Amino acid sequence: KKIEIAIDCPEDLSAPMDPALLEQAVGNLLDNAIKYSGEGTLVTLAVALDGDMVAISVADQGPGIERKHLDRIFERFYRVDQARSRALGGTGLGLAIVRHIALAHRGAVGVTSVPGQGSVFTIRIPHA
Repeated sequence: KKIEIAIDCPEDLSAPMDPALLEQAVGNLLDNAIKYSGEGTLVTLAVALDGDMVAISVADQGPGIERKHLDRIFERFYRVDQARSRALGGTGLGLAIVRHIALAHRGAVGVTSVPGQGSVFTIRIPHA
């Protein structure tokens, strides 16, 4: 799809974590961002200190998500668009897994999205 992935992560930023689990969570977010983005767009992975939390954000330029779906997208098997999700594959578990991994790190995951402009998914975990 010729999607560029930009990474913005300070080398000196760290947090107590299970690397394999956090890699799975970020991988799920990146996979979704790529899956739902159009050809030739940009996906950004950014990590920053936000107070006493480390914020790991994945931003895409995809179709965005209507507000009415935002409270439910981290539920198991919930799909915003059944037909499109089936066509793109997946189990409907990816975001639920991200949520559980964030919770296992004493953190949380959230999303901001504007239909037609894309979405930003952010995992927040304690800094230290």
